[in-house]
Amino acid sequence: MNRMSSPLLSGIVFSFVSLALFALIASFLLAGTNMGEHTLEWSIYVMHGLALIIGGFVTGKKKGVKGWYYGGLLGIIYYVIILLIGFLGFDAALGIPALILLAVSFASGALGGIVGVNARK
Repeated sequence: MNRMSSPLLSGIVFSFVSLALFALIASFLLAGTNMGEHTLEWSIYVMHGLALIIGGFVTGKKKGVKGWYYGGLLGIIYYVIILLIGFLGFDAALGIPALILLAVSFASGALGGIVGVNARK
């Protein structure tokens, strides 16, 4: 099995795979219960945050130094990708929710990176 050599690429892949799993779980909850889509408004930020903590952990563990920096950088790259997908694919406007997502992305990625650097190999 070929391992990805770039810590940031590994973190992005782990983040988006985690996000896909969280979205799948959320869709099963929506389909299997009487929950409405409006109940998931804030949980979307939680899903992005958890995905970035996982990706930041992977990045920090692989890099081994400056976990907050590389985790935060991962969060910003992730945010730009999500923003581009939303803007180009769904004509989403920039606004307060986009700024909240930027803050959540940077903070969650940095937190995951800090924990990843300090995790024992």
